[in-house]
Amino acid sequence: MIVKKIPILQGFPAPDTVNYLSNVKNELSDNNAIFYDIETTGLSRYTASVYLIGAVHYEKNQWMLYQWMAENEEEEAAVLQEFSVFLENVGYTIQYNGNRFDQPFLEERYRKYKMDSPFVEKPSVDIYQLLKPCQSLLKLTRMKQPDLEKIVGIHNRKYVDGGQCIRLYRNFIKKRQSKIAEEVMGHNEEDLLGLGKIFPLLSFRKLYDGEYHPKHCEVIDQELKMTLELPVAVPISVSCGNTSFYLTVSEQEAKILVHLNHGKLRQYYRNYKDYEYIPGEDTAMPKSISKYMDKSLRFAATPQTCYTWFRCDESFLNDPAKQMHYLTHTLSFFLDNFNK
Repeated sequence: MIVKKIPILQGFPAPDTVNYLSNVKNELSDNNAIFYDIETTGLSRYTASVYLIGAVHYEKNQWMLYQWMAENEEEEAAVLQEFSVFLENVGYTIQYNGNRFDQPFLEERYRKYKMDSPFVEKPSVDIYQLLKPCQSLLKLTRMKQPDLEKIVGIHNRKYVDGGQCIRLYRNFIKKRQSKIAEEVMGHNEEDLLGLGKIFPLLSFRKLYDGEYHPKHCEVIDQELKMTLELPVAVPISVSCGNTSFYLTVSEQEAKILVHLNHGKLRQYYRNYKDYEYIPGEDTAMPKSISKYMDKSLRFAATPQTCYTWFRCDESFLNDPAKQMHYLTHTLSFFLDNFNK
């Protein structure tokens, strides 16, 4: 088995940032995450094997990159065992699409060799799943890891992709050439370094999760202008919008512009299945109230029709609590529907 351990001198976020954006709380969570990525001989966890596992862990005031690569098919169990020992004192794991691929794949391989899973009671932070709701905001047509790497400034990868690595690894088993091993391990290393680069994009989740604070609010020419303070800076600037609203996010601020309708704003609600829309009044009502109305006057609410109206007056403009109530539901609606 080939074992590699090197320090990562730059490009990874600070451990405190990792803990904050991961939002994992357990006894081992403080500064005790690992980023990991695997290389396999195929997509099926039942018939393919894992031949390389790479991981990044913070220790002795720096991030360290580890890799374990099997030199033949018989060493898969040894690689799994090394990784299992490595995970013993880890608080949680971070990966890209790992909840659907990496972890289930590894767990099946552990079962095959009658080894205990090292993932029991370890939270998993899947960057792909967490960032999927932000796809439109980030203007991404695809959500492959390299797509996210490009928007944070990584444009040219040096090594071959994962599919080509399978062919290279099979050649390595036959020829035992160190140059081939370096190529395969280089691809895995690039994946791991990419994880560190795209991880800060999770700061955009704070907009979806309601973790911000209204900083300024005013109305100018029938436009509501709001400035929000974010708890952490975003790594890139983005903007989006439609005829109803416009949003820009940069560093530690988000600015929102919303068009008023005769001095009024729509207050959207997330739990639209609990509401019915009343077209004659252009408003939504809780089903507990609307059920007393004639059925011809009400329809099941959709995310787009689940709203009421309120006047954007001085009491709203001067009350951060009212602004947060408005934003908690309505900003989520705008973010989910701005391109519709």
